[in-house]
Amino acid sequence: MPVSIFDEERTGNVMVVNYSNHPSSTWSERQIRAAEKLGKGIVDIPFPNVPPNMGIMELAAYSEEECKKIEEYCPDAVMCQGEFCMAYAVITRLKARGIKVVAACSERKVKEDPGTGRKEVEFEFVQFREYV
Repeated sequence: MPVSIFDEERTGNVMVVNYSNHPSSTWSERQIRAAEKLGKGIVDIPFPNVPPNMGIMELAAYSEEECKKIEEYCPDAVMCQGEFCMAYAVITRLKARGIKVVAACSERKVKEDPGTGRKEVEFEFVQFREYV
């Protein structure tokens, strides 16, 4: 079920769809402010689990169903990130319908402990970049 967040003073339609498995409630303040430049509010629609054995025709039909679900929100922009083939199908369809589709671009910061070989990875949001 979609979840939305809004600033207190904002009202009206949700204009940015977050179609990923990264809920906007976990986004940094910087990422939320960047999303606000794309639209009035954010609605989270979880990116589905796409079975690895799904065929091309099934994937095409499934991506079309997901696009219809996204379009119900009349978004100004959609952040789409997930399983590559499904994401590509959704991105292509949404762009063909004149909807702006973006990805969150982050800097990957790695801390490695040479003694244990353990790695800690942190992603710091930088910008939204439109798919071209």
